[in-house]
Amino acid sequence: MTGERLDRAFGAVIEPDGAIRFRLWAPVLPSVSLRLEDADCSLPMASRGEGWFELVTAEARTGSRYRFELPDGTRVPDPASRRQDCDVHDVSVVVDPAAYRWRHPQWRGRPWHEAVIYELHVGSFSEEGSFAGVASRLPALRDLGITAVELMPIADFPGAWNWGYDGVLPYAPDARYGTPEELKALVDAAHELGLMIFLDVVYNHLGPEGNYLHRYAPQTFTDRHRTPWGSAIDYSRQPVRDFFTGNAVHWIEEYRFDGLRLDAVHAIVDETEPHVLEVIAGSVREAAGPERHLHLILENEDNGARLLDGGLSERADRFDAQWNDDFHHAIHVLLTGETAAYYADFAGRPIALLGRSLAEGFAYQGEVSAHRKKPRGEASAHLPPTAFVDFLQNHDQIGNRGFGERLTVLSDPEALRAMMAILLLAPAIPLLFMGEEHGATEPFLFFVDFDEALCEEVRRGRRREFQRFPGFPGDRPMPDPCAKETLDRSTIDWSKQADPYHAGWLEHCRNLLAVRAQEIVPRLDRPLAAPASFQVEGDLLRVEWMFGGGDRLTLLALLADTGRRGPFAVEGRPIWTSRQVVLYDGALGDMPPWFVGWFLRS
Repeated sequence: MTGERLDRAFGAVIEPDGAIRFRLWAPVLPSVSLRLEDADCSLPMASRGEGWFELVTAEARTGSRYRFELPDGTRVPDPASRRQDCDVHDVSVVVDPAAYRWRHPQWRGRPWHEAVIYELHVGSFSEEGSFAGVASRLPALRDLGITAVELMPIADFPGAWNWGYDGVLPYAPDARYGTPEELKALVDAAHELGLMIFLDVVYNHLGPEGNYLHRYAPQTFTDRHRTPWGSAIDYSRQPVRDFFTGNAVHWIEEYRFDGLRLDAVHAIVDETEPHVLEVIAGSVREAAGPERHLHLILENEDNGARLLDGGLSERADRFDAQWNDDFHHAIHVLLTGETAAYYADFAGRPIALLGRSLAEGFAYQGEVSAHRKKPRGEASAHLPPTAFVDFLQNHDQIGNRGFGERLTVLSDPEALRAMMAILLLAPAIPLLFMGEEHGATEPFLFFVDFDEALCEEVRRGRRREFQRFPGFPGDRPMPDPCAKETLDRSTIDWSKQADPYHAGWLEHCRNLLAVRAQEIVPRLDRPLAAPASFQVEGDLLRVEWMFGGGDRLTLLALLADTGRRGPFAVEGRPIWTSRQVVLYDGALGDMPPWFVGWFLRS
């Protein structure tokens, strides 16, 4: 293994002479065979020591269907399969990574500060539920002002529908969405339009169905640590570190993704040095090379700040940004009044915590969380705004509700429009969830397609989880997470964009993104000249940012159902306001309910 490129260390690899090299780490087995299904033969693999088995053979070729055969006769797919013939239980297929001819190999990406991210689920984003279906709608996203598309996880999962967080074959795009070549065509289509494309990857656990690693490599997991999904991945073992690091490199090098979003890294426990997250970051940046813009995003409930740099440092082992749940939670409490579960941390002072999130990144920077009953977070005010990805909605915050409601059905439209104006013009990196741009009302429900026994466990688990929320389930039956209807209900209805209500939302979003591109983005490519600040006076929030060039950006927002009498001092010209305003001697007059104004002093 020494010196082996990480993206070639696992799986079926085509050698220079055309032979195929197969490799498997199976440390608890005395022997392993390669089963070539098309040739109807089994070939013994040589032991290479330390649990490794290897075979180089000319009997296989591109397109060959194969499995690994264990001593007891069990046949399992390749854990590093690049393509599955059908599902996670079926045969793996040899793939030639050089077969696809890139149409835009010159693409080098875009700087991080230009990112406006659009998160989507491939299976419910379009009627086709495929990579091609996503590609067909990319021009509309580009025209809206989106600059980066983020795919929810696509690693091969069991069944016909899934959010993607139950993947068990992390190197293989799920066959229901398309072939590896069709995924590459999607990436190519994004680059042709000047769009970055990111991939959500899951390195904190593997799914419960189709995970055969326990049969031959149980050392992949450890009971020293637990996750919400079971045993933790054991990153103290080098083959395990290499497997997942190699997977990250695989997506960047072979598929030319512009970046990765790493799911729930608070559930990744690694007691070795350097931490596996730093290893992954450094490895993928090295694979991309200095000529490409490569962006890395974390999800971390612990509000860790030490790995973040906002894309402005030279350290290869750092991450550009982290999803900022605090921003979302403060706004959600303001819009809905909900204070159950983790929203309890924002009860009573959502405006102040929103102000801190806008100015300093995290609202919780070491203070005790009432929900978690322990300190949460690290100091973040020193980080640039671009170290945070803010959102009003995402797959978790919609889909992890019992009925998958969007804010369009939970909150007042005027108030929600005001919050959209805060999200899209604040200096942090904004993220929209699919359909949000036109005020979609379809729910985004949790859905999986497991066998019936596992489905019943999921149903019971969902019911237990939502008992802590007042009024659940009420008079409505809980949507069945294993029913095809649940996926269908979550699929975006694009015809609604012709409706005046939804067309109005779309125009609102487009106008805000145009202002962002013209006024905000050009000022984000350097650190702030001074720390941002915020003030709260009742329902009135004021936040100020001083950019590196000396320009001052001010947000003035009245987050209430009732107006307030002026005047309100403000500096600079209005670049966007929710109501037409007139400034007299540097002051704003009476302020209507849910007023949002952005002012820039150059």
